[in-house]
Amino acid sequence: MNSIFKITAALLIGILISCNNKPKPVVEKEVSKTNISLQTNNKNEESVEGVYETQSEPGSSSDCKISVEIIKTKNGYTYFLKTKLRKLKGKATFSTNESGEKIIVLKGIEWDEYEGDISREEGNDSIAESETDSKQLEIPVGIGASYATDTLTIQNYGNAMNSYTKISECGRKYIQLIKR
Repeated sequence: MNSIFKITAALLIGILISCNNKPKPVVEKEVSKTNISLQTNNKNEESVEGVYETQSEPGSSSDCKISVEIIKTKNGYTYFLKTKLRKLKGKATFSTNESGEKIIVLKGIEWDEYEGDISREEGNDSIAESETDSKQLEIPVGIGASYATDTLTIQNYGNAMNSYTKISECGRKYIQLIKR
């Protein structure tokens, strides 16, 4: 009986001690208002500037030769896009979206085809109305590409629900341009 009393007393003391160990509040100290400059090493910074080209896919007979040169200027970025049918240049914007994905938009390039999202056609009762609406659709301008580790990736065409083609010279769903 004496040993049960000792065990019970030890448990009660342990519980009381653990209950009294409350975390202490953090007291903020005043930080001096001196400016601290951070030095960055430009060699470690990722540079989007450069020439990006498609690579030939093994076993593919489709010719998809595209190159994009991104140049940093004092006012931002510019691009020079070259395909087998056209040469275009213009302004490029470089940003990061909410999820951290880096995006480059090649401004001023009109998409080759755009039929739009078919969900907007639900209210139409006839084929004639649908044809009238599709003629009034504005073709989007500007081609977006995600940027990751020296690679630009463009989703070149959509699907049956949202039909579009950005660059018809290339039949690939995803055009990958790799920095040389």
